[in-house]
Amino acid sequence: MGTYFSDREFSLVEGAENAFHSPIPTQVISNGEFNPPPQNAQQKQVEARIKELADTYGAKQGLDRREFLKTSSGLAAAFLAMNSVYGNVFNVSEAEAADGAMANERAEALRQQFIFDVQTHFVRDDYSQEGFLGFLQQTATDFKTGMDPNNIDIYLIKFENYVRQIYLNSDTDVSVLSGAPFDDDTWEFLSNAQIAEAAKMVNTTAGHTRMLAHNVVTPGQPGWMEEVDRALAERPPASWKLYTIGDPLSAKTKYPFWLDDEKLMYPFYEKAAKAGIVNMCIHKGLMPRDYEESWAGVWEYQTPRDLVKAAADWPQLNFIIYHGCFRAWFDKPEDGLGDFEKTGRIEWCSDLAEIPAQNGASNIYAEMGTTFASTAIVNPRLTAAILGTWIKGLGASNIVWGTDSVLYGSPQWQIEAMRRMEIPEDMQEKHGFAPLGGADSAVKQQIFGLNSARLYNLDLQANYGRLSEDKFAQIKRDYDAAGKLTALRDNTAYGYIAKRA
Repeated sequence: MGTYFSDREFSLVEGAENAFHSPIPTQVISNGEFNPPPQNAQQKQVEARIKELADTYGAKQGLDRREFLKTSSGLAAAFLAMNSVYGNVFNVSEAEAADGAMANERAEALRQQFIFDVQTHFVRDDYSQEGFLGFLQQTATDFKTGMDPNNIDIYLIKFENYVRQIYLNSDTDVSVLSGAPFDDDTWEFLSNAQIAEAAKMVNTTAGHTRMLAHNVVTPGQPGWMEEVDRALAERPPASWKLYTIGDPLSAKTKYPFWLDDEKLMYPFYEKAAKAGIVNMCIHKGLMPRDYEESWAGVWEYQTPRDLVKAAADWPQLNFIIYHGCFRAWFDKPEDGLGDFEKTGRIEWCSDLAEIPAQNGASNIYAEMGTTFASTAIVNPRLTAAILGTWIKGLGASNIVWGTDSVLYGSPQWQIEAMRRMEIPEDMQEKHGFAPLGGADSAVKQQIFGLNSARLYNLDLQANYGRLSEDKFAQIKRDYDAAGKLTALRDNTAYGYIAKRA
């Protein structure tokens, strides 16, 4: 896994705008941080079936394939196609694909569902990491992406498109803006001060709390505790973001750390607890299959082993584990699912879920960003197994929604996939998993927003109704009234895919 592609790797990819314009991705899309695997046989079957359904039902509604797939019926057709290949994982009826009015009625009924996305990103306007910009310049030249290679602008992962995709092109109500640490600070998406300023600007414009801010903490790096003090004094965050691995993109990372390091970490915990900022959002997981070799000496920091002691020692803190400690990032889907079906375990996810039984702690949470998106499009049965494992071990009250957008585009398809997802009955019976229920079930409402509202002390009774009246809600209604909301859902992917045959 590299920070940008080599010449050889670049020869194997093409611009994601060349991917099939499906409402649900039919192959893995990379933002340049990893090498996307080729479309597998099952994904090819899904794509072919989506095309068939789109041609059939689109014609009946007087729409061509691309226009049909922008509609709620088109989204339903995509889930029908996935069920035809993977089995009944998504709750969807053929009537929704056939009847646009029925599909729109369902979508409208769910618009008021509270969605709180705790993991989102964009990059600063002056982002100038030469490797990444050079990569985009080469893409613009070779793939004719529409960008001027001599005046490249990473618009799609900047603020304007963030607002468009998160608040207008999805049902997301509230988001947490996050960052990441890099040993080379030219890779930094946003500084902590910029994250805080963005949240202030969004909320002032909206007239309501739409965005909360992380403060990235870098234990062991020079001046790290001084930055904590500065944040507390000048711009108190809603929560803290930590990467126990240090730099998440470099196996030569210089500053990994353990959460249970009493000398390094416990003074920080004490300071955070005293300030009342008790949410520790911690990146763990997302390692390649050869991690023992490619990340030798540091991969252990991505495991949940340090949570056993830290969570027990600090019950007043919430340890929110980003990506839910899912290790098998972009492994072949049959490998991860095969391992689960043989052993009933998912690497590192099961270890995380079992900690409360070991130490009695109730302050460990699993966040879903990237894990949900990356598994749902390659094998949703694996996604169901992950959800079942987390819920069985941690409880439905300790799972929180996140999407890692806008780096991967609009989160709306992920929201709809979660609304429709169900743990298959055979999996429920064999592993003792509870069903997820319908789109607005108690479990899904907890995961989508109620759990995070509790963690962040948002009073939904007092404040949620105001979200439907703020500036962003007004803009969204104007788009809808003008018939432009559908136009926003163009199903165009951005990033890079393995070359299509």
